Amino acid sequence: MPDYQLHTLPNGIRIIHKQVTHTKIAHSGFMLDIGSRDEKPEELGIAHFWEHMAFKGTKKRKSFHILNRLETVGGELNAYTTKEKLCFYASVLDNHFEKAFDLLTDITFNSVFPGKEIEKERGVILEEMAMYLDTPEDAVIDEFDNVIFQNHSLGNNILGTRESVSGFKKADFLKFIQDNMSTDRLVFCSVSSLPFDKVQKLGQKFLAPLPRIESSRDRQPFSLYQPNRINLEKPITQAHCMIGCPAYSLSDEKRIPFFMLSNILGGPGMNSRLNLAVREKHGLVYTIDANYTTYIDTGLFGIYFGTEKKQLNRTTSLVLKELKILREKPLGTVQLHTAKEQLMGQLAMAEESNIGLMMMLGKSILDLDKVESLNEIFDQIRGITARQLQEIANEILHEDNLSYLNYIPAN
Repeated sequence: MPDYQLHTLPNGIRIIHKQVTHTKIAHSGFMLDIGSRDEKPEELGIAHFWEHMAFKGTKKRKSFHILNRLETVGGELNAYTTKEKLCFYASVLDNHFEKAFDLLTDITFNSVFPGKEIEKERGVILEEMAMYLDTPEDAVIDEFDNVIFQNHSLGNNILGTRESVSGFKKADFLKFIQDNMSTDRLVFCSVSSLPFDKVQKLGQKFLAPLPRIESSRDRQPFSLYQPNRINLEKPITQAHCMIGCPAYSLSDEKRIPFFMLSNILGGPGMNSRLNLAVREKHGLVYTIDANYTTYIDTGLFGIYFGTEKKQLNRTTSLVLKELKILREKPLGTVQLHTAKEQLMGQLAMAEESNIGLMMMLGKSILDLDKVESLNEIFDQIRGITARQLQEIANEILHEDNLSYLNYIPAN
């Protein structure tokens, strides 16, 4: 039996479903291949604003009815925006799946962007910006995108700017949707105990009547990178730091080996090299981690840590020392085996989350036109060699290739 089932409607919308018989919860959503990187300079933040406005009224429902439709049966309705994706999703008891499917279709395709609701939600988003600016550990990570991608749209903050968000009108949302939405670049994804024919039947009911929608959007690839070092004084008590560089794209064959290398360096395990070297051995940080994010045409690798101002240089030197070790010393047989087992275990546990699995199905179909099974990924991990990891470390993690963003306490 295949891991998932896929059906394409005449209008281009794809339905992907995975049946999980041991659950009573149905997770489903629309994954749209639209994100903040698709915004023009005058549209910064509009994709995220659209995410908010989807709950504020459709052609047949007011905001109150949208918010209460699933809540009254114990369900949840939510959404999120990334650089390349916009997702509207819901979780309900499986006997309410049709109700969720209907509502998700409505908010995805029939939003009306009422003027009064735009004004109210504008204030909410400005408060969201203020909250984010008051959280330096989050702000430094987001701002680091601009250090790496500089004048490219991947460097823009998903929330936008106060100036851009303050000016959006209904016509701006409608134009952004018209410029970016295509029915062959969106997927309805679901994970539940329901059989695929039930999901397919509801797809015919709610989605088949929709017209084919096409747009001529053309994403501009990122290409020019210049290492940069920026120090910013902030009214904070701890230094917050990012070190990183561009990395491999989603389709690059080195993606999984580099993901493993990033995991060895600063993954969620307490035994990561950075955690052992900087926190456990020297007690210089509370949190230190490494993350690798992939995009269609590039990737982003970053190391985050927070430390005392007087320990900033020492902590940075310890981080660079660990990168140097990865470049110069290949993993031993036991280290390599342990790293593979750890990564495979983490991936398997992540797939235990059905809601995360549902989102992964939709994103994979949009990005790769396929879904790699866990066993296929495991086979790739098992084939990784110590020499391959060392070559990748020298290719990506060379000191001359790194950029820095430091938030430094003003006093």
